[in-house]
Amino acid sequence: MNFTRLVFPGVVMIAVTYGLARYSFGLLLPDISASFRMSDTASGIISSLFYLAFCITIVYSTVVTTNKGPRPMIMLAGGFAVSGMLLISVSLNEWMLAAGVLLAGGSTGLVSPPYGSAIAYWIKAPLQGKANTWINSGTSLGIVATGVAAILLPLGWRYTYLLYAVIALIVLWWNHRIIPKPDDSLRMDRGILSAKGLKGANSIIIGAILMGISSACFWTFSRSFIESSGDFSTFVLSLFWVTIGLFGVTSGLGGTVIERIGLQSSYTLFAAMMGAASILLASGSGNIYTVIGAAALFGTSNLFICGLLIVWGIRVFASNASLGIGLPFIMLSLGQVIGSILAGSMIEWVGYAVTFAIFGAISIIGSFLRTGLNQTPSTLKGGKKRSSKLNGRSLLSSELSPRCGKRFLSNSFFHTIIGYHPMRRPSIQFSAYLSEGIAVIDEECSYPLQFREKLFYSQ
Repeated sequence: MNFTRLVFPGVVMIAVTYGLARYSFGLLLPDISASFRMSDTASGIISSLFYLAFCITIVYSTVVTTNKGPRPMIMLAGGFAVSGMLLISVSLNEWMLAAGVLLAGGSTGLVSPPYGSAIAYWIKAPLQGKANTWINSGTSLGIVATGVAAILLPLGWRYTYLLYAVIALIVLWWNHRIIPKPDDSLRMDRGILSAKGLKGANSIIIGAILMGISSACFWTFSRSFIESSGDFSTFVLSLFWVTIGLFGVTSGLGGTVIERIGLQSSYTLFAAMMGAASILLASGSGNIYTVIGAAALFGTSNLFICGLLIVWGIRVFASNASLGIGLPFIMLSLGQVIGSILAGSMIEWVGYAVTFAIFGAISIIGSFLRTGLNQTPSTLKGGKKRSSKLNGRSLLSSELSPRCGKRFLSNSFFHTIIGYHPMRRPSIQFSAYLSEGIAVIDEECSYPLQFREKLFYSQ
């Protein structure tokens, strides 16, 4: 399939589901809360449903995509986004609003796995990394679009969501025309999803939950905070949101950072930066320069942390790739469920500034967790630094202990594919074609497991 024919509608669908259906809620929450006279606790509980829906639907989408291919889940994700935003726009009470949030939030979990499959099926291997780079950029582009729309089209939250639903319907129709129907000749082995290997993963589980708790406060209540703290125009409030999206794009350099300074240093640095963003906002929410600076810090660090969790997970679960990709994001979303509820309750008790300072401190404290993987790619334990080539990319290779015949989950959770490819010997290949490169695991019964990794970032 032509590269642009598949990638462009994919970029826009990710922008619709993540940018419009999910993250725009924080931008519009002050007006929504005022309309329903919701308390901050109620706002936090309803916002948490975005993340709860993601936890559920991403598992479902992974299973269905593996069995039926990418098209059904892409169509369902678009349908969830349209119906969710439409229901939000016509909500008569908090219960209808919550139902719309569940549907809209569910679209993000549904849409994540099938685009990785679609790219693996229909885009030539040398272009797959580039294709995922473009599609993953849809999140930041969607966030920017919602901020720009708030500046240029001050329609009120109901008409804004109605407009978003119409846009989502058009994008759904576009993908319906482009994404091929399931083909029995394009089938992936199902693989085995197991909990084996959880032992020793305490740090990544705790880290992902803490980062989720901390980031949820900023995503949900930052716009409400600055609106209540200063006499800012609609332009400035929207510029704050646009800045998060724009600086989120720069976090695509995360793979290079991890490669240069190592996983541990990268995690500590960017987790501390994310905490600093909340503390900076708490210390000067009435100052425009402080506000924009906090948005820039958060946009860069939060989206970088999401990609770093993938790298960390792959290293921790080298023998169980399904857990390496899936578990960190499930734990991150679980943390965001907890964080949204706690933040809303705390704001009512102690106010915005103290709450943001506490949630910022949570991220900074979490930054001291040890990844246990402080080596850069060239110094991984037991490995040799060797240059190799895959799809024209320079990679680094090091040996790990294999389990002959181990089967990995064939369609993992986050824009990731594990496929079976005919070679001279039985082989399993784990491919995470993401923004900064490709991570590959090959397993051959006659040879030690080779883990070739060029560190990468994805949102």
